[in-house]
Amino acid sequence: MRETNKVFHLAIPCKDLDETLQFYKKLGCRPARRYEDRVTFDFFGDQLVCHLNPEEVDEKPKMYPRHFGVTFVQREEFESLLKKAEQSELPFFQELMVRFPGKREEHMTFFLIDPANNLLEFKFYHDRSMLY
Repeated sequence: MRETNKVFHLAIPCKDLDETLQFYKKLGCRPARRYEDRVTFDFFGDQLVCHLNPEEVDEKPKMYPRHFGVTFVQREEFESLLKKAEQSELPFFQELMVRFPGKREEHMTFFLIDPANNLLEFKFYHDRSMLY
């Protein structure tokens, strides 16, 4: 299990710092630092660094295997983020859906796509023991 004295770090490419900044701010991520070639965010308690690297942008992204995101333990937080994404008119790659219906690992999920075609998944498991 994760200890609270550790922060996960993820670095991804972006094609434009300004549009990246606007997307993640609308998602509720606090900008921490901005440099000429990158911007760093508090991404739901972890560190996300978007490096300016337009030639690394995936022109045809697929949900699997490359995406990242957050698994919520509180359904209300999951639903609140979904509502925020809809109200902010953030681009969905995959609308809200239920995966593995009727099975123990059933969960609700949706995917957003950022301006550099990075895919973000947000999900909530009905059975908390299925988080890992």
